[in-house]
Amino acid sequence: MIAAVPKETYPGETRVALVPKDVAVLKKAGVDVVVESGAGASALHSDADYEKAGARIEPTREKLFAGADTLLALNGPGANPDFDSTLYASMKKSAAVIAFLEPLDHPHVMQRLAEQGLTLLSMELMPRITRAQSMDALSSMATVSGYHAVLLAARQSPKMFPMMMTAAGTLKPVKVFVLGAGVAGLQAIATAKRLGAVVEGYDIRTAVKEQVESLGAKFVEIKVDVETVEGKGGYAAQQSPEYYKRQQELLGEHLATVDVIITTAVVPGRKAPILITDEMTDQLKPGTVLIDMAAERGGNCAKTQPGETVVHNGAMIVGPVNLPASAPAHASQMYSKNITTFLLHLVKEGNLEIDLEDEITAGTLVTRDGAVVHERVLALIKGE
Repeated sequence: MIAAVPKETYPGETRVALVPKDVAVLKKAGVDVVVESGAGASALHSDADYEKAGARIEPTREKLFAGADTLLALNGPGANPDFDSTLYASMKKSAAVIAFLEPLDHPHVMQRLAEQGLTLLSMELMPRITRAQSMDALSSMATVSGYHAVLLAARQSPKMFPMMMTAAGTLKPVKVFVLGAGVAGLQAIATAKRLGAVVEGYDIRTAVKEQVESLGAKFVEIKVDVETVEGKGGYAAQQSPEYYKRQQELLGEHLATVDVIITTAVVPGRKAPILITDEMTDQLKPGTVLIDMAAERGGNCAKTQPGETVVHNGAMIVGPVNLPASAPAHASQMYSKNITTFLLHLVKEGNLEIDLEDEITAGTLVTRDGAVVHERVLALIKGE
């Protein structure tokens, strides 16, 4: 079995799907690894590093795709809207692709690739169960994003984060408010706290209060009746417009008192909910920095522009995209561990085996034998 690792082509992408350390792990399981020349350069891994670990370097991209039994990538079709369809059309009919695919956003792309006979397994559909924790790439990348969001805020803020006693007087610590206490939010809270800020966290799931407080932050409770606490996969559920309106009114009063805001709310397959309206942005103090980690999905702030910084009444609304690419070495190491563990879960005696009785395999499988097989993706294709 040949596992191929292409060089990522998504604009600004610096990560690689497999690092040299994990090549040897796959070799022991009977998997030969072929890496496109230069694939790991941005993540500080040379072609020589891969060869030393036992991989073969392929300089020709077309040959890499055509010879692959399984393609291991970060931004697969769907996640990379400018993917080269001719390369995927040249792959073996029995070949598999394991990557971020965004199948809930691009179901018809999945359908077209299914018709080519490709088996697609989506890393973002990994079930959030104990057995799959080591394969949970979304959580890994959210960890990197939460960390870098705080560093980005610290660079943009006109204030320093910690309290300082200086000859010029006492400097008050920055007040940071994190909206959403999932993996990214908790990492943001921990990072801001380590930098010396006074940190507050909020989530509609009051069950995470203990986690927020364990990191030294204050959990802010906003008295709004939650309709559905948790959706599929352990994410916060989508709420009604009425819920968000009341939440916004109460949040607006609080956000007017803070220096840094970090928003993290996303719902898979949907546009990010607007948590901070134009009216709420009007109330922010001059100098406030808002880092919208949901920018790639439309943003949690009404004024967010993906990839840009918007200045409004002296407040800065930053819409970063692909934050994990800010730390390509460690982000690649984490993703490589996730995808390697997942591939080893699927490989039996050197061959990829699809066991539909297994919750992990069934949960991530999007297409097989010429058809879309994932229920949620099928429903979107049918318009349900």
